[in-house]
Amino acid sequence: MASGPDLLFGLRNNFYLGAYQAAINNSDVPNLSPEEVVERDSIVYRSYIALGSYQLVINEIDSSAPTPLQAVKLLALYLSSPDHKEAAISGLKEWLEDAAIGNNPTLRLVAGTIFLHEQDYNEALKHTNAGGTMELHALNVQIFLKMHRSDYAEKQLRIMQQVDEDHTLTQLANAWLNLAVGGSKIQEAYHIFQDFSEKYQMTGLILNGKAVCCMHKGNFDDAETLLLEALNKDAKDGETLANLVVCCLHLGKPSSRFLSQLKLSHPEHLLVKRISGAEDSFDRAVQTVG
Repeated sequence: MASGPDLLFGLRNNFYLGAYQAAINNSDVPNLSPEEVVERDSIVYRSYIALGSYQLVINEIDSSAPTPLQAVKLLALYLSSPDHKEAAISGLKEWLEDAAIGNNPTLRLVAGTIFLHEQDYNEALKHTNAGGTMELHALNVQIFLKMHRSDYAEKQLRIMQQVDEDHTLTQLANAWLNLAVGGSKIQEAYHIFQDFSEKYQMTGLILNGKAVCCMHKGNFDDAETLLLEALNKDAKDGETLANLVVCCLHLGKPSSRFLSQLKLSHPEHLLVKRISGAEDSFDRAVQTVG
């Protein structure tokens, strides 16, 4: 660990909590070491990716850039278009097999993220399970929760708590696990998101976290208010739109506008795929009857 102050703390924190534009705007941090400059650039480019500016990242990172930035460029390529997925995955696998760079934490993080998107959880864990950084442990928690293995997710959380109980990612991972476990843990998750909203600027991620807690408790009116506030911050955010669809259905309100926006902005979103699958089954059933 560096003995001096952590110059990138604020930047990382903005990124973790979904304040992507703030991370970009406040990235001109003085007195960084060469390694910190690479980490700073990688967070800034990942923030652009989170905002959907894939092409900017692809254009700006050239072939001479260090491995972490090349990995981030692969993530941008993968997310930019379904046509680029195969090339991105093939490039990723090639780099992971290269002994000189295959163990780079950012490359492993990008691998875990891409295979998580692909719903290939075992392949994702092959690259993330060894941990080594708080982000990799947090990604492990997400992967295990997707696999409905909250027991393994809890073990990862314990490791994070031993390293730094107050770390933003430890708190977030704790909230994700609480939401997955449910019951009385929902209130604990709500307190974590509430604490974030009191300490830091309100972001779509924090608002969605609070809204999902409200939905779990059956408070759909409160959830809708929070989600509409999140929509004001980013009208194309996939999680906000998906949560609004679910919320409106529970409130008996029309959800088609939010669903249309979700289909346009995030055609690969799980909710879109589920609804499309249900519509296809219905059409097939109608044709069979006809």
